[in-house]
Amino acid sequence: MKLIKTVDAEGYVLQHDITQILPGEFKGRAFKKGHIITKEDIPKLLSLGKDHIYVFELGDVGVHENDAAIILGNVGRGKYVATSSEIKEGKINFTSLTDGILKINKNKLLELNMLGEMSFATLPNNYPIKKGQHIASARVIPLVIDKKKMDKVQEIIKRPLVSVRPFKTYKVGIIITGNEVFYGRIEDKFSEVIKRKVGEYNCSIVGQLFCPDDKEIIKQSAQQLLRQGADMLIFTGGMSVDPDDLTPTSIIELGGELVTYGAPVLPGSMFLLSYLGDIPMMGLPGCVMFAGRTIFDLVLSRIMTGEKLTKKDIMSYGNGGLCQNCELCTYPNCGFGKQG
Repeated sequence: MKLIKTVDAEGYVLQHDITQILPGEFKGRAFKKGHIITKEDIPKLLSLGKDHIYVFELGDVGVHENDAAIILGNVGRGKYVATSSEIKEGKINFTSLTDGILKINKNKLLELNMLGEMSFATLPNNYPIKKGQHIASARVIPLVIDKKKMDKVQEIIKRPLVSVRPFKTYKVGIIITGNEVFYGRIEDKFSEVIKRKVGEYNCSIVGQLFCPDDKEIIKQSAQQLLRQGADMLIFTGGMSVDPDDLTPTSIIELGGELVTYGAPVLPGSMFLLSYLGDIPMMGLPGCVMFAGRTIFDLVLSRIMTGEKLTKKDIMSYGNGGLCQNCELCTYPNCGFGKQG
C-alpha cells in the first residue's frame, strides 16, 4: 500500500472504499475497495476531495484478485470443464460439461495450495459427477497478490488441476456361474442387480449365459459373448477359495492381464479384475447381490470412462474402502471409496 496523487492513480487499485455524500440526496459508496482506477475515474475522485489516495501496486509488483482468479482458472481448467464467466472478489468456479468421473491432479493441487495466499478446493478425485455440477472453486486471499507468486503458479502447473473423463456406453456380456443356479437348485438373483447397475450408464446387454462349475464351459461361454460383440464381461458366482469355485481360474485362463484377485474394500474383497486387451473382465463376489454399494460400484464408474485400472488403483481404495452400511444410503455423497 502506498499514498499517491490522484492525478497519477490510473491503473492502480483502491485500498479502501470511497464514500460520496450528496446532502439530502445520497450517501454511499462511490468506489469499492479493489476497484482498478481508470482515467475517467480521476475527475470524480478529485470532485470528492481526494487529491491523494491509498492504492495497491500492480504491474510488475502485484496482481489484482480477479486477474489472479483468471490465472487459477487457466491452470485449473482441463477437459470437459468450464469456468464461470463472472468473477467476484477473486473467486472462480468450475463446472462439469458432461456426466463422468472427476479427475484431480492431486500432487500439483497440494503444491499450489502450499504456496499460500490462495485457496483451490475440489470434490474428491474419482468422484462420479453430472453435467453442470459444481466441481471446484478457487480464489486468492489478498486483494492484491505478489506477481512472483502467480508466476510460480503458472510455472509449476503444466497439466490442468481439474478434468472430467466422460462416461462411455459398453456392450456387456453376463456369465452366471455355479451348479446351484445352473441346475435350478436356487433362483438367480445376480442378473437383475447387474443389469440395473450397468443400465445406469445406458449400457446394452448382448447376452447372458448360465454355466455350471466347469472351467471349459465358462471359457467357451465367454468366447461366445465376445463373438457376439461384447466389450465388457461380467462373471458372477464361484469367487471364493472353495474347491468348487472355478470362476477366477476360468477368467485367468482366458488370457490377458490379471490386475487383481482381491481388493481392500468391504463389501467386495473377493473382487477380480482382468483385461483381455482393452476388454475389462470382472468377477463379482456374492455381496454384490445384497449389499447396496460395493467394490463393483467404485470400479464400474471408472471403467465406464474407458480408464484402464491398475493394481495400485485398486489397492488405493483401502483408505476409505470400508462402507458403513448406513440405514439411508447417500452414495456417492459419503466417505465410501473416497481416498484421503
